[in-house]
Amino acid sequence: MLKVVLGVSGGIAAYKAAEIVRRLVDSGVEVQVMMTQAATEFITPLTLSVLSRRPVIASLWDASSGAVDHIELARKTDVLAIAPATANCLAKQARGIGDDVLSTYALAHRGALVAAPAMNTWMWTHDATQQNIEILKRRGAVIVPPESGELACGDQGAGRMAAPEKIVEAILEEGRQSRELAGRHILVTAGPTREPVDPVRFLSNRSSGKMGYALARAALKRGARVTLVSGPVNLQPPAGVRVIPVERTVEMQEAVLAAFSEADALIMAAAPADFCIENRSPEKIKRGKGAPQIRLTLAPDILASVRERKRPGQVIAAFAAETSDLVANAARKLSEKGADLLVGNDVSRAGVGFDADDNEVVLLTARPDGGADRQDVPRSSKTVIAERIVSAVTRVLDAKCPRVEIPESLTR
Repeated sequence: MLKVVLGVSGGIAAYKAAEIVRRLVDSGVEVQVMMTQAATEFITPLTLSVLSRRPVIASLWDASSGAVDHIELARKTDVLAIAPATANCLAKQARGIGDDVLSTYALAHRGALVAAPAMNTWMWTHDATQQNIEILKRRGAVIVPPESGELACGDQGAGRMAAPEKIVEAILEEGRQSRELAGRHILVTAGPTREPVDPVRFLSNRSSGKMGYALARAALKRGARVTLVSGPVNLQPPAGVRVIPVERTVEMQEAVLAAFSEADALIMAAAPADFCIENRSPEKIKRGKGAPQIRLTLAPDILASVRERKRPGQVIAAFAAETSDLVANAARKLSEKGADLLVGNDVSRAGVGFDADDNEVVLLTARPDGGADRQDVPRSSKTVIAERIVSAVTRVLDAKCPRVEIPESLTR
């Protein structure tokens, strides 16, 4: 059963929460309502408690409703939906402020987030509000945009909360996605590798690891068990993901091969070095001795080694970071590497690819006849790109190895 926490914040549209709860319950959803103190001025907790068939949580200190155990609640919840989401509520979500029951729970929540803003049009169009909306979108939140019309204050313009049926539709869609990979093990690689020249220098690249970490987060959000093999990056791994840190390409290869046997899919978003140093110095190379003669040799080909161990039903998604002829080079790599999907991106362009928050990719999916289906994904945040890639991986995985539904009673 889909489990949803419906957060209701203090706006006049709070009365519409009753209709949202009713529609969700009628759809077979288990709804836990959580209200801010301001919301209780617009609609009583009793109303929403009767409709949801469970006590409403309206205080951090009400132990009888289970409010204090928000971490345990977060473990069991698929979607956090906030409707209405006031400007104040959105600002707390974006900036990580937890000073009431709803904002505190939101910091613990690791599932999908759906927010339906509702406020005066001047507040909605304010730069601060729009910046907070963009922050939430970059983290993967689904924003159900407000409608235009007459507002409670008498003004005309955007700011009126979307219709309850639209909000419920968004919640159910996110809920469906949140369970798509339940029972699956997804292996993701991220970041660069470093090949030492001497004890203080190394050969590497500009990969930040942001794409791989976004993919791990997206897979986790959909219910997967996620293993992340990460090169040296300056990123906080998603909570709940098993992280295997590595430095050299050979170390990444060993970690991937060890985990691949138990994985349903591998998403190879890392940028491992193609070359390593054949004559690595055991001591720091001194400048006074002149420029050293450094000999390069090929580093292990991780994808080639994985392909040799691939079993029926497993899915491999590879990346191709190119600086020219993107589609042609990506298609060739898709064929040569025996991958099921190939994500190609042009890393020569400013603002996308390596060491950037955004990306723009071409997604190629292998066909049985040897061809490939192409999907162009326009420039978006890496969080959004990751969702598109994980959706494609899920489709291929379901086609190759349909998932067996596990009764909920056996997963508790």
